[in-house]
Amino acid sequence: MADFDTNRFQSKNQSYETPNSLYLKLDEIFHFTRDACASAENAKCSQYWSEENSCLDKEWDGVNWVNPPYKNMKTFIKKAFDSRDSSVSVLLIPARTNTKWWHDYCMKGEVWFICGRPKFKGCIHGLPQPLALVIFGSGTPGAMKSFYL
Repeated sequence: MADFDTNRFQSKNQSYETPNSLYLKLDEIFHFTRDACASAENAKCSQYWSEENSCLDKEWDGVNWVNPPYKNMKTFIKKAFDSRDSSVSVLLIPARTNTKWWHDYCMKGEVWFICGRPKFKGCIHGLPQPLALVIFGSGTPGAMKSFYL
């Protein structure tokens, strides 16, 4: 599933599906209208954008669930940040608090640190890194809290 390559944990699969238990808890709060990073096989909403029909060149509106491919997640984070006046976006991403993009974008949203290790569909174990939900377009920018699984 993953390799340590040049001192960095990487997944070869970029399309692991969000666990239903996590998504359903969040959908009760946010009432998502679109899955911004999905495929026909793993879409969480009836409206979704896929790799072939990329969200990156679209105008975002509604309430978006965003579980981006981690290999280029900064691009998706920036898109959600830039769309914060026209949409609400909830991103499930690694809590990489030591990176410039975390401070430039994520800290300007609301951050919910996930307590626990969600196991993505198709994985044997939960991710060996801390995860966070970053919310743009709603809530209190700069606020932080815990989200228990």
